[in-house]
Amino acid sequence: MLKKPEEYVEGVLNQDRLLLARTITLIESTLPAHQTLAKEIVNQLLPETGKAIRVGITGVPGAGKSTYIESFGTMLTEIGHKVAVLAIDPSSTRSGGSILGDKTRMEKLAINKNAFIRPSPSSGTLGGVGRKTRETMLVCEAAGYDVVIIETVGVGQSETTVASMVDFFLVLMISGAGDELQGIKKGVLEVADAIVINKADGNNILRAEMAQKEYQAALHMLMPASLNWSPPVLTCSSTENKGIKEIWQTIGEHRKKLTDTGEMAARRKGQDLDWMSFLMDEGLRQWFYNNPHVVKLLPQLQQEVASGQLSSAMAADQLLGYLDM
Repeated sequence: MLKKPEEYVEGVLNQDRLLLARTITLIESTLPAHQTLAKEIVNQLLPETGKAIRVGITGVPGAGKSTYIESFGTMLTEIGHKVAVLAIDPSSTRSGGSILGDKTRMEKLAINKNAFIRPSPSSGTLGGVGRKTRETMLVCEAAGYDVVIIETVGVGQSETTVASMVDFFLVLMISGAGDELQGIKKGVLEVADAIVINKADGNNILRAEMAQKEYQAALHMLMPASLNWSPPVLTCSSTENKGIKEIWQTIGEHRKKLTDTGEMAARRKGQDLDWMSFLMDEGLRQWFYNNPHVVKLLPQLQQEVASGQLSSAMAADQLLGYLDM
């Protein structure tokens, strides 16, 4: 039984974890009635958003993202912060299902009363970022979480999607896994606000320091994402809690510098406009493919193009002609 928008809004603002979870479920739902309700809820919550520090975290497979986030999130709660972790799981391309195993990988943080972990299926979207991640982030901010962490799937060219919705984009790496520079794409380095070499402990400390120098050299050859910030390369050990506080200090320094120069406010405004454009593009695409004329004609044209009877350009022109109708 669906509630009125005001009931969800009140529950979120009162930090009711159950209603927060139900609100996010509405946001992730594809049912039209749920979508309409979710949009109204998010719109009413909008004045209470924007106060959190938004951190995106990505990394190569095996970099220990979940262990790092648990150590990082636990440290933040110990110094008085409320942390929301939006962990994007890879969805099955066949069933759309998701493992949703982040709560089992972050057992300590999952039971922390000042933390909220929400595993969400990526639904096959670009870069493994859930279609509704941005709205979920806003709802968590309205619920009083002042640090929101978005964990993404692996490193790939589409991870720049994550960078477009956060204040600070952290790329987690490990040393001793072959040629480190081959494990990360140039596009990701260009939007990174910091690179962190994890697992810098035991016999791996020397290799971590060598990897640190390699990345520092690589970053010097790239154009930084900000004119006011040069991305540092840091090392840490999530299991030994070494270097975790220094990373938080770096995030604080980045925030202060970009706030003082006005870049942070400009970045947030740009992200809002980019999101509006994305939603319009997605809405137009959905409207087009739901057009009854397109639904009827598309299979026939696809068959003609596949058999060589019709060029791709001519088929596209016929379909796009319905935009004028």
